[in-house]
Amino acid sequence: MLKQSELDQFKVLLQTLRARVRGDVEHLTADALDRNENGSESKSPTHLAELGTETYDQEFTLRRVENEQEVLDEIEEAFERINDHTFGICISCRELGRPATKSVIPKTRLREIPYARNCVECERKLEESQ
Repeated sequence: MLKQSELDQFKVLLQTLRARVRGDVEHLTADALDRNENGSESKSPTHLAELGTETYDQEFTLRRVENEQEVLDEIEEAFERINDHTFGICISCRELGRPATKSVIPKTRLREIPYARNCVECERKLEESQ
């Protein structure tokens, strides 16, 4: 189990990450929807090749927004785990009935991916099964 001081540090880390990702999502969304707040002329392509490139770029950016939104959802779930005192415990290990002492996510992993819900071994197995 993590100490309260460690949980507080992870809370700050998650809050900082959430703010950064929210900013990215807002910027990418505005870019994808081509909101030009400066009032300048539209950047509408005039050639079919440009239109194809513009469409591809917009779809690519929207996929990135989707991925970033998933990260935001995972960050919110991490806050929930902090509140219900399960933060730092591997969800997959717990579902398999492993003892809490064996299902702890290493702090080094949590520092790199503070919203991680699985230990490295379980995450690797999940990725291999997809």
